[in-house]
Amino acid sequence: MARKDDLGRRGEDCAAEFLVGAGYTVLARNWRCGQGEIDLIVTKDGDIVFVEVKTRSGTGYGHPFEAITVAKLARLRRLAGVWCAEFEPRARAIRIDAVAVIARPGHAPVVEHLEGVF
Repeated sequence: MARKDDLGRRGEDCAAEFLVGAGYTVLARNWRCGQGEIDLIVTKDGDIVFVEVKTRSGTGYGHPFEAITVAKLARLRRLAGVWCAEFEPRARAIRIDAVAVIARPGHAPVVEHLEGVF
């Protein structure tokens, strides 16, 4: 597996652990359909949350949140619609969140969570 893939998987693990610690329940990881993939689908207090996770080993090429483009968010919105059509969740609200993980070698990962980015 490529180093980038390892870093991404580590970031998703950190994001899931962070969200569980914040009271979320993970419904799915790396959910895929013909149109793409959603990193994490979680729930808390009756809300369904679709989570985009971006991981970097540092900020030399920018903060991880900077890699989440408007086009990426639009794609996540479409994917969330596909998931909802398939699973018909009963939710109080549905939203898209973003989690940034900075995983510097030799340091504890830094995790930031933005709610309702789209």
